[in-house]
Amino acid sequence: MLTKEELPECPVATTVQLIGSKWKLLILRNLLQRPWRFNEMKKTIDGISQKVLTDSLRSMEADGLITRTVYPEVPPRVEYALSDLGQSMRPIIKAMEEWGISYKKQL
Repeated sequence: MLTKEELPECPVATTVQLIGSKWKLLILRNLLQRPWRFNEMKKTIDGISQKVLTDSLRSMEADGLITRTVYPEVPPRVEYALSDLGQSMRPIIKAMEEWGISYKKQL
């Protein structure tokens, strides 16, 4: 997780830095529904590579937006879920969804 000194001064720039990539937004969209396993998430995010998904999940975990739970099974099962901090992004993603619906209706 970045320190306050490492984050941009502008709060909008801070938010963009944390979730501004297309892939991170789609990962958040999925995780708002329920916890996901890596491969099932990869299947539902069209066009994302394994490397980009891995890097995005690691970054979001380091920023405190998601949690990674490893279950002691054979083979190991790993699930990703939103942390409390990630859950606090729900209104932002919902507003984006509503705006997208409204925009598509205008076309």
